[in-house]
Amino acid sequence: MHNPTRKSPRPYKNRPRRNIFCCHLYRFLVYYVCMKNRIHLYVSRKNVLTWLMALCMAASAVARIAFSGLKGSGEPLSLWSQILLPIAAAALYALIAIFSGEEQFYKTAIPVWMMALYAGLSLSAILQSRILIWLFWIALVFFACLYTDITAGRHRHAVLFLLPTVCLPLAFTLYCYRAAVLYWDISVLKGGLADILMLLGILVLVFAIRIHPVGEYHPTWGDRTDGRRVRTLPPMSQVSPYIMVTRNTSSNLFEDSLEITHVDRYIRQKRREGLTNFGITHVLLAAYVRCLCKYPGLNRFLAGQKVYSRGNDIQYCMTIKKEMTADSPDTVIKVHLNPRDTADDVYRKLQAAVDQVKNTPLDSSFDNTAGVLNLIPGVVLKFVVWVLKTMDYFGLLPRFLLEVSPFHGSLFFTSMGSLGIPPIYHHLYDFGNLPVFGAFGMKRRACEVLEDGTVVQRKYVDVKFVLDERIVDGFYYAAFFKQYKRLMQHPEVLDRPPEEVLQDID
Repeated sequence: MHNPTRKSPRPYKNRPRRNIFCCHLYRFLVYYVCMKNRIHLYVSRKNVLTWLMALCMAASAVARIAFSGLKGSGEPLSLWSQILLPIAAAALYALIAIFSGEEQFYKTAIPVWMMALYAGLSLSAILQSRILIWLFWIALVFFACLYTDITAGRHRHAVLFLLPTVCLPLAFTLYCYRAAVLYWDISVLKGGLADILMLLGILVLVFAIRIHPVGEYHPTWGDRTDGRRVRTLPPMSQVSPYIMVTRNTSSNLFEDSLEITHVDRYIRQKRREGLTNFGITHVLLAAYVRCLCKYPGLNRFLAGQKVYSRGNDIQYCMTIKKEMTADSPDTVIKVHLNPRDTADDVYRKLQAAVDQVKNTPLDSSFDNTAGVLNLIPGVVLKFVVWVLKTMDYFGLLPRFLLEVSPFHGSLFFTSMGSLGIPPIYHHLYDFGNLPVFGAFGMKRRACEVLEDGTVVQRKYVDVKFVLDERIVDGFYYAAFFKQYKRLMQHPEVLDRPPEEVLQDID
């Protein structure tokens, strides 16, 4: 990707050679360890082995209930650890593999850890020797760690060890019930049938595992629902979010004046082509999207003191009114854009979202969510918001809440020109992860004196941005806005798809 701060030698010319070497060595090691050898494993629900695994897990749950000797024992700890825990693990394993196996197969490590916990508690209740108990716990933890590491795809050839990794606990379980297996003693076999079926299901699924093509990024541990973690940032960029904690105390203010003579001509042309509501908002937004093709770092965000990238999903938020009156309520729309969108694409997507809100009597999803929260008493609502912030910190907010939230997105852009006032500096929200808030004001004219002494009148629009400085550095921001300003002089470029879309760093 084009990253001026990493390719240009100028920032380093005054630094000691040792510091330069250490910095490049760190980046190389992080890239090699974290990304270079990473692969992505998946299983398809179209594979018959996946459904055979689910059948084994279901049979394991049924056998565990049918052959359980804890009915009516009145031991809640045994009930939870010996019945409910393994049943939940088997069900969760099957559900993850079937419904999320193509993109999030690595999450099957969660039920595997639950299975290891169940096995450890079972063995601890049976064995008398503390040394054997500790040895078994070490072996179980090692098995769970190895499974987690392999399914995360951190090592290209480690997937070859997945088969023996699963075969070992299965062989041990069969050895424990060797008499039942050899002589088919049902009275003995029923005690371990559920465990054998559960491990057999995992073994069956091993043969259904495939590797995604190289070159595509797929989520892994540490990623969020709304973005992937950027892991190869310089050390200072990874430490600074812990020093500058809140978004408002880490924001920079930027303002500029854009000469819009060519933009006005371009808008008139688009309206003659049939885009009747096409305006400067669409041009400014389309230019911002086009700049992200070359500078994708501005589509990053911070959450949980970590930097994430939204990739090609540009989430644009905007406040609108159903009617241009003082007492008309506000609502917020969210539009998903793509770096390859042209000005026409931006217009159609934005206009569809606006029309949906203005032409329907029902409230938007944002209004409905806010209405539900408004029903909660104040003290309880404060606690609910704290819970939501905590979930957001760890990336646990469900996707539907992220979708309706105006505090989660790539850019919030507002028009002060429609109100007839200059732009304002709008603060960033400490809740959510919105890193950029832009505003533009009404059009204005200015008389300028050229070099030959003649006076010309030009039309401008003022823009102001509040930017989270922790996602990229000042050099990167400067390069972005220079490109943004150049596009204002040649808006016709926005009619054509970009020649190249650069991807953010790994």
